[in-house]
Amino acid sequence: QVQLVESGGGLVQAGGSLSLSCAASGIIFNFKAMGWYRQAPGKQREMVADITSSGRTYYSNYVKGRFTISRDNAKKTVYLQMNSLKPEDTAVYYCKLEAAGMDYWGKGTLVTVSS
Repeated sequence: QVQLVESGGGLVQAGGSLSLSCAASGIIFNFKAMGWYRQAPGKQREMVADITSSGRTYYSNYVKGRFTISRDNAKKTVYLQMNSLKPEDTAVYYCKLEAAGMDYWGKGTLVTVSS
């Protein structure tokens, strides 16, 4: 059973930084990608950043240049460094892992950016 646990959310002022972590546990077969999604109140969940098994990264246009995704394979952990945060970045951030045709989700961590 694959489980994902996010950490690092919190309250920050606009212009500040936060770092999120997502640790995966369990046996993972045919790993494809790991990434971050977010869902703001009243909005659909959207992709923020993704990193593939080969290390290729993808970013939403809303966060490109401000957020950086990285991965530690040995720790089965993915990170999201968020800089120059804006109030519109306020959302619950979810970690997602794609492996063997399955999508696994964490429970989410709340990021609140005050103006």
